[in-house]
Amino acid sequence: MGLPVRRSKVAIPPPACPLTESLNLLRGAWAPNVIWYLSAEPRRFGELRHDIPPISARVLSARLRELEARGLVTRQLLNTSPPSAEYALTELGRELLPAIHALAGVGQKLIAQWGVAERARVKVGARDK
Repeated sequence: MGLPVRRSKVAIPPPACPLTESLNLLRGAWAPNVIWYLSAEPRRFGELRHDIPPISARVLSARLRELEARGLVTRQLLNTSPPSAEYALTELGRELLPAIHALAGVGQKLIAQWGVAERARVKVGARDK
């Protein structure tokens, strides 16, 4: 016999939760990174691959298509030989930048804290040996 389910004390979110909808725009591996690197200027596929070395071409291609389908990125074909495309943020994509910058700021603080804690842990571990 299981425990009874307790009622949640959290307010029921609206049918379309704004937070969930916003976070859904950023879902997918590397999506925030792609938006980050498009924040300054339009970039071509190869430039983005250079900007984000760990990302594979397959994943970058998929992410750009998804971000374009969500209305965050535009793709403009360039009249070059060989043909090329340039990706840029839309107005909706630009609206996400303050949130991405805030998340990056928190990440920097966490890295600084964890870096200090990790160095201290390594020193203590080496001293115990």
